[in-house]
Amino acid sequence: MRLRNIAGSREVIADSDFTVKEPDKKKGLWKEVFGNDNPIRVEIGMGKGRFLMDMAQLHPDINYVGIEKYSSVLLRALQKQEQLLLPNIIFIRMDAEEITEVFAPSEVDRIYLNFSDPWPKDRHAKRRLPSRQFLERYDKILKSDGVVEFKTDNRDLFMFALDEIEPAGWNLDAVTYDLHNDEKMMIGNVMTEYEERFSQAGNPIYKYIISRKGSK
Repeated sequence: MRLRNIAGSREVIADSDFTVKEPDKKKGLWKEVFGNDNPIRVEIGMGKGRFLMDMAQLHPDINYVGIEKYSSVLLRALQKQEQLLLPNIIFIRMDAEEITEVFAPSEVDRIYLNFSDPWPKDRHAKRRLPSRQFLERYDKILKSDGVVEFKTDNRDLFMFALDEIEPAGWNLDAVTYDLHNDEKMMIGNVMTEYEERFSQAGNPIYKYIISRKGSK
């Protein structure tokens, strides 16, 4: 379970050089934030940041933005970044529902959704990050050939996510129901904290890659 209340975490985040304050004012200006023209990729719900930091180290020619709603979780990522000092990663504490207010059309190259909150109650379906409501938001900020990559150990959430693709107007480019036994889709795979824990426990990891219709 995520830690959501650590005293002083919001103040630390507000004072950190590794977080963007008033990110809506950076809309359309993210290349200036990073100081280069490299592709921008976003992880929504980045947790403690392991996945994104590993990616940033493996791909120094790509810029990464980590979005996390909970201050106490983002604090852990900041502590790691204070040691690593990666130049191609920045963090935002925000609700993902506001993502179109932060990124301009075609400003993002790829979006990662890793082990997202399943929001199991039906009335909360539109809050799920792979829902058609969120796919509509991603559509507004991704480049024409941009993709969304989604990983989870929650089969119910994954089946829901698959059902949302067609009505949202997206293509299913790749899918696996057991990532760690899928040789092709494991190429270049970078694990999250949850992925390592769940896979070691013997749980299958589900993954898809999707793109907008007409983008190919």
